[in-house]
Formats: sequence, C-alpha cells, structure tokens
Amino acid sequence: MKIKALGALAGLALLAACSSSPTTTTAANTGSGAEQTMGAAPGSEQDLVANVGDRVFFAFDKSSLSSEAQTTLDRQAAWLAKYPSVDVLIAGNADERGTETYNLALGQRRANSARDYLVAKGVAASRIKTISYGKDCPVAAGNDEAAWQQNRNAITSVQGFNPQNCK
Repeated sequence: MKIKALGALAGLALLAACSSSPTTTTAANTGSGAEQTMGAAPGSEQDLVANVGDRVFFAFDKSSLSSEAQTTLDRQAAWLAKYPSVDVLIAGNADERGTETYNLALGQRRANSARDYLVAKGVAASRIKTISYGKDCPVAAGNDEAAWQQNRNAITSVQGFNPQNCK
C-alpha cells in the first residue's frame, strides 16, 4: 500500500515536472479540511490533478477496477458534474511486459473500464474519449515492479491536454 501511495506521488511529481504550466501551491481550507489549489483555474487540468486525482492503477494483466480506483473515479465523476462543459480523454497504459498488440488491447480495456465507470456514475459518454498507448508511453522509468505498477494505469486528462506527451 505504501508503494502505491509513494508511486502515485512520484507520478504526480513527474507530471508536474513535465508540465509547462506554472507550479501551483496548495493551501489547506481550514473550514472543511479539504484542500484547494491556489492558481489552478476551476475546471482546468491542474484543478483535476491537484484536487481530484487524474489516474487509477491496475493489477498485473487486469482491467478491473479496485476499490481505490473506484474512489478516484467517484471524485472524477463529481468533478465532471461540477464542470459540465469539460470533456476528457482517458488514456489506458500497460507496463513493458507483453507484446505490443497485447498491451494496446489491455490499455484499451483499462481506459474503457474507467470510462464505463464514469458513465455509470452519470457522466455523458459523449464527453469521454479513450485511447490506448499500450506500453509506448510509460510514466515511470525502469523495468522493476515499482515502475511497472506506475505504468499500469488509466489517466484522465482534460481534452486537449496530453499528460504523457504521446502522439
């Protein structure tokens, strides 16, 4: 569990480091205990990443959603309900093991799982596009279990924003 949390933080740090947007500062909202991001425009990619979470992780060779993934997607569904004009892209990814063809299909199943969950929570399917990068766009370098865990994901991004800088 600590590895997942550490990996998620590392992934967010990697995403922040690759971003061309200014760094945002987080301040605690003392009234509710919730956090809000200073400088992130409401409904923006930065808002999604900082206040909701943009990715869910999968077990090896699986596309089923864990309870932790469902919790993140619940927050995404609520965020999307708050910003009905925002469309998103869900990119499914796999670790480096397996063939290109297999990993593209697995990445697509992962993206579809996240999309289907959001649709079941009331998000219009027309607002969600999916893509699979298979193993072509890893977020964590390395060929060990820690890197593989980070690369088995589905990443939600505001349409027009490419968090992985993939084609």
